[in-house]
Amino acid sequence: MKIEVRADGLHISGYVNVTGKLSRPVITPRGKVLETIEERAFSEAIKKNGDITVTLDHDQGHAYANTRDGSLVLREDAIGLHADVLITDETVIEMARKGKLRGWSFGMFNVKDEMESRGTDELPIRHVKSLELDHVSLIKDKVPCYAATSVECRADGNVDMELRSLDIEPELVIENKPDFTEYENRLKALG
Repeated sequence: MKIEVRADGLHISGYVNVTGKLSRPVITPRGKVLETIEERAFSEAIKKNGDITVTLDHDQGHAYANTRDGSLVLREDAIGLHADVLITDETVIEMARKGKLRGWSFGMFNVKDEMESRGTDELPIRHVKSLELDHVSLIKDKVPCYAATSVECRADGNVDMELRSLDIEPELVIENKPDFTEYENRLKALG
């Protein structure tokens, strides 16, 4: 995850998920498994959903960016699901400045998968073939969860929302860094 604070807001880019990579054990509606998102699953999900939002810690009460207005651009490439986000919310910008954003996550539902059985002492592998992408989320207080998971049920009780993420150490870049060259040169001259 690359984080840049610019004059127009907080720019974040990076991979939300790497396709074809096995997760650590996760709990799903089908039990404890290792999981992998198959190639093209995200591309199809992006095409299906008219508006995907960016949340913080999966809190659906506030969207900080979205695909509808272009403040969130999602694409799947040969690596996985890539996001470019512009956030203007001062609270989130301050969190980024303080290094409090820990990674990405995403919410999916209507998952179509195939299970791969393995030896008796090994967890099965869940191959996610297709999904609907509800949102991508910046993670601050929760543990990024492609290594762990939480599953929540929507209010209507009919759709299981599964939350996943990839834990990547963020890189912070602040535009217009102050230039201390003059002061550094004075210090060098003194000593």
